[in-house]
Amino acid sequence: MAMQILATMKGQFQAKELLRRCRGFSQVADRETIAHEIESPIPKMPLFDYAPPPYDGPPAAEILQKRKQFLSPSMYLDAFGGIATVCCGHCHPDVVKAIVNQTNRLQHSTILYLNHAITDFAEALASKLPGDLKVVFFTNSGTEANELAMMMARLYTGCHDIISLRNAYHGNGAGTMGATAQSNWKFNIVQSGVHHALNPDPYRGVFGSDGKMYAKDVEELITYGTSGHVAGFFSESIQGVGGIVELAPGYLPAVYSSIKKAGGLCIADEVQCGFARTGSHFWGFESQGVVPDIVTMAKGIGNGIPLGAVVTTPEIAEVLTRRSYFNTFGGNPVCTAAGHAVLKVIEKENLQENAHVVGSYLKERLNSLKDKHEIIGDVRGRGLMLGVELVTDRQLKTPAKVETLHVMDQMKEMGVLIGKGGIFGNVFRITPPLCFSKEDADFLVDVMDYTMSKM
Repeated sequence: MAMQILATMKGQFQAKELLRRCRGFSQVADRETIAHEIESPIPKMPLFDYAPPPYDGPPAAEILQKRKQFLSPSMYLDAFGGIATVCCGHCHPDVVKAIVNQTNRLQHSTILYLNHAITDFAEALASKLPGDLKVVFFTNSGTEANELAMMMARLYTGCHDIISLRNAYHGNGAGTMGATAQSNWKFNIVQSGVHHALNPDPYRGVFGSDGKMYAKDVEELITYGTSGHVAGFFSESIQGVGGIVELAPGYLPAVYSSIKKAGGLCIADEVQCGFARTGSHFWGFESQGVVPDIVTMAKGIGNGIPLGAVVTTPEIAEVLTRRSYFNTFGGNPVCTAAGHAVLKVIEKENLQENAHVVGSYLKERLNSLKDKHEIIGDVRGRGLMLGVELVTDRQLKTPAKVETLHVMDQMKEMGVLIGKGGIFGNVFRITPPLCFSKEDADFLVDVMDYTMSKM
């Protein structure tokens, strides 16, 4: 059942409470007041079956003052399902119940001690992965998971060099920042041992949709930039922060072959596109018919609970027995209970199929908008991980940076929350909860259409 979340309206923040199962947008209280001032009718939000309790917290000004004083200035408001994190819907009752029950039973324990909540989830998670990917290491975030995966690849192969993609985002830790390849996410610190290959971007890439041509660049990086041997290749199946870029067809099979010949491991970053978000498959890498050596995941794994994981083969996992590896909170019983509940909800509510059906419908409607509005240069993605790139010139593909911010702001005022990404900040990132409905999709597109028509 699709649920929603009420977003903040200007001047109404303190009167709004986040709804528990996010559809990715909010209600607007005063549509009637606005309607007489414009010519065309404002799109109507679909009905939903949840009403939040009355708000009794502090006023908006007080919260904002404390936010500025005590929180990082780089933090932002949730604008699109917690950045592909809320997969079941906010406060899904099954997930909440699992968290509460486990907290009442035992709030904290580590993997040093026997606890069936941890082992049950590890078993269930491993069953969702192909091949011999059966050993699970739990972390608290995607960055932690990716840092661990990089270290394991280097330990297993005895090599330091890792190849990732331009436009990639893998985290903001010391190692993952090196694998990340967008200047606005990189601080000026030492970042060594990572080579960035041409991005197989069908829209902006030099070879269009020819995945095998892009793959040759990886061969050349190995030949000219390394000793001929590498630790691994690291890629997202669909680049999230980079602007919802789906890798060109045939790219991963060709690259994986080159990496294997160079003695490296293939690492799939499923932090954003995993857990049924793409609809057609449970994991994003499956769309290219490959099986990685290591898979990393987070975000949707816990529906908002701080949880990440690295899954690999028993042979590769053995490298961590050479020394003592431990994560105090990784795999704690509360978070793993939540993760297990998420897997059950995805299955019970058939959310993968819903992501495929509704996502395909939404993409079709967005493509119709592209035919209508010249500012839309590209519509892309899979399932409920979609991107809409705005340009001021379709031939030159000039990024429409200012227009993107304007449309986002206006859509928020009308109750629709979406994110943005891409190196130029001109791509709408649409990653709603997997319980999103066709009615929700219609409202989102109608509001985007209405907003663009008023520009």
